[in-house]
Amino acid sequence: MDNDAVTTNGSIAEDALTSLHPNHVKLLRIQAALIAIPFVITSLVLEGTDLVPPGLIFGPVALIALLAIVRVPLRRHHARGYVMGADLLRVVRGILFRSDSVVPFGRVQHIDVNQGPLERYYGLATLTLYTAGTHNASVHLPGLEQGLARAMREEIRAHIRQETL
Repeated sequence: MDNDAVTTNGSIAEDALTSLHPNHVKLLRIQAALIAIPFVITSLVLEGTDLVPPGLIFGPVALIALLAIVRVPLRRHHARGYVMGADLLRVVRGILFRSDSVVPFGRVQHIDVNQGPLERYYGLATLTLYTAGTHNASVHLPGLEQGLARAMREEIRAHIRQETL
């Protein structure tokens, strides 16, 4: 863990978040494009029926789709970060609704490293920690480089094993 991330009283500094891998933005843009394509196609079909004046539907839909593909993923990427402490993982996310989760390693029951096809293509993975309890029983940290996600999993497992001895 970065020594600058921890203050003298042992708490984690607010501005010391580690950013996600830059390929995470590319992944978010592809996901946004896959969601936007049906809306753009539907707007083109509606305009082709001559029920509405040309450009009335397609123009705004294309503009919103462009914004959703270019700008929103970049903001989502910059709104996420994490800090891995000696005995906890802090995950911060959210643009409109901000979430700041701190997971003590002593509460972790299960750890997964997941990859979908797009994540594999970009060399990314999602680290998921499952904890005891019902509210926020799992914390997901997407956008990690695959090797880093596996190393974090092993470090957390080693801490849990040391704690149980």
